[in-house]
Amino acid sequence: MVAKSLLVAFWCFVAASAHSQVFDVSHQQDQPTRTLMLPTPNAKALVLLFPGGGGMLHLKDDGSTKNQHTFVRSASLWSQYQIDAVLVDTPYDLGDLRRGDRRDRADHLARVGETVRFYKNKTQLPVWIFGHSMGTSTATYFANQLNDESKLLAGIIIAGTVRTAVLSNEVSLPVEVIHHAQDECLGTPISAAKGIISGRPNQFVSQLEIIEGGISQGNVCDSFAYHGFNQTEPELIKRAAQFILSH
Repeated sequence: MVAKSLLVAFWCFVAASAHSQVFDVSHQQDQPTRTLMLPTPNAKALVLLFPGGGGMLHLKDDGSTKNQHTFVRSASLWSQYQIDAVLVDTPYDLGDLRRGDRRDRADHLARVGETVRFYKNKTQLPVWIFGHSMGTSTATYFANQLNDESKLLAGIIIAGTVRTAVLSNEVSLPVEVIHHAQDECLGTPISAAKGIISGRPNQFVSQLEIIEGGISQGNVCDSFAYHGFNQTEPELIKRAAQFILSH
């Protein structure tokens, strides 16, 4: 079963990458932020995907990666909803809850802002940020800045929310929080997901989505566990895409 899942993931990403393009977003005099865009005809929105863990996809010049994160496995699914998908890499390890969360670093958040502005200027589409697991830290830290770049966002989606993620009450953007009912990762309890929504002012658009089903393999905090929406990726993308298109 594991081998079958890996094979499906591999071919899914190869099919997507045939229509994708790598863009290196410049960052001062330092190494650029590498991104992989999967465009779709007549796109209605664009979503920036920030994976969990250390955040490093090690995208190659041709857009290929050995990383099999949830977002990599599902990258080709966005096109059916007329949404451009962008995988966002990082040139350095962003840590995790065990090793220390480094996603609040000024350099990292500056890179996020540069990427948001790059794709906004490039496509003129509504730009959404979507973080999974530790990527929820990226999404919330960035939105909480309330600066010129974060104000370019059209909305926020977070899934498998880490317990340290907090969203400021001043962030008025539409927010969707997605969680798997059987997520057993201690760092991403369902209370974290519910806490984001319950703490939001009533006048703001906030939605909690619970997904069930699929299978869990390996470490409960890895992307092939329920935490990573293993074999429920189509439902994950469907829920997120519907929210994006309705706001």
